[in-house]
Order: sequence, then C-alpha cells, then structure tokens
Amino acid sequence: MFKVIEQIDGIDVLKLLKNSEAILEGHFKLTSGYHSGVYMQCAALLQYPERAGILAEGALDIMGKNMELEDIDTVVAPAMGGILWGYLLAQRIGCRMIFTERKDGKMVFRRGFDIKKGEKLIIAEDVITTGGSVKEVIKICKEMGGDIKATAVIVDRNAGIDFGYPYYNMISLDIEKYDPDDCPLCRSGVPVIYPGSRKQGR
Repeated sequence: MFKVIEQIDGIDVLKLLKNSEAILEGHFKLTSGYHSGVYMQCAALLQYPERAGILAEGALDIMGKNMELEDIDTVVAPAMGGILWGYLLAQRIGCRMIFTERKDGKMVFRRGFDIKKGEKLIIAEDVITTGGSVKEVIKICKEMGGDIKATAVIVDRNAGIDFGYPYYNMISLDIEKYDPDDCPLCRSGVPVIYPGSRKQGR
C-alpha cells in the first residue's frame, strides 16, 4: 500500500518504523481531511527514545552540512505530533524548544511562548501529508520576525511541498490518499477510523 521513495543515508528508517509498529493499515481519516489505507503513527516510534534518537542524530548530520546548527536559537513544532521530535532535535542542538497549539481552530503560541525578531528557527513536525500545519507555523513565525532556517520532519507522505526554506525528511513514502467523496475504501464499506480515538464516520 506504499513504497519508499528515499530515506536518509546510513539509517534504515523504514525498519525503525516497522519495528515500532508505527505503520498502521486500515481505513483512516487523516488530519488533512483525506482518507488513506495507511496511517503513520510516529508516536509509536517516539515512545522509544533510543530509536528516535537515531533519527534525530541523522537529521542533525544532514542539516549540519548546510547550516551552522550552533546558531539555531529555537526549534518550533505544532502540537501534538511534532513536540517530541522537536524536543529531541533541540536537546541535541542545545537550544530551546517551543510549540504552537490550536485555539478556536487557529494555530497560536500559548503558555508564554514567543519569538523575538531575528531569532533563528528550525520547524519540526513528525508527519507531513499536505504540510498545512507546518505552513501555519511558518506563517506565525514570519509574522513575529523569526528567521526560519529549515524544516525537519520524520515522514513525508509524498507531499512534494516547497515550504520556501530548506526541507529535510528522514523518509519519503509514496502513500495513496483519497478525497472523501471518491474513496474506494468508503465504497467498499470499510469503517473509517479517526486515529487517536474510537470515533468512526465519514
């Protein structure tokens, strides 16, 4: 139901995901609104700090070839998926880490988090399908005067998105996604699962 397009050199990211049971098969409604037969539950991998740490080290290796990581001030991630990944990256860079949350449907900073003008940032996310959450974080950071240096994600579900900044992913997968109005899984009568809950429906 998917194929690997590429993964970072020297690390079998697919094996780490499979061993952590982070690749689920069924009929899922994604955060983006699309339906898919595959769901990437990166939290299943992130519950193992040693495994996730391997990916974090790999991310720093590839980013460090293109930027001065010691100049990074802050890693910013959207809640909830990107928080643990962003924290791992920040811990290894030696900088702070903050996150955005949704309030009344809008992505915002809360809990006293803010960004100073010129602050050098890396945006972190666990999985990208359409890149919507990352785009929202980028917009907020730019409005506050942040200097975005890169975006780093674990899994790219073949999004093919240009965020306007250097973009790094640990693995890129070609996974089919379907418009809810033209979903073969819906037509087959397979119940829809909303990951993270037992709620079912269209």
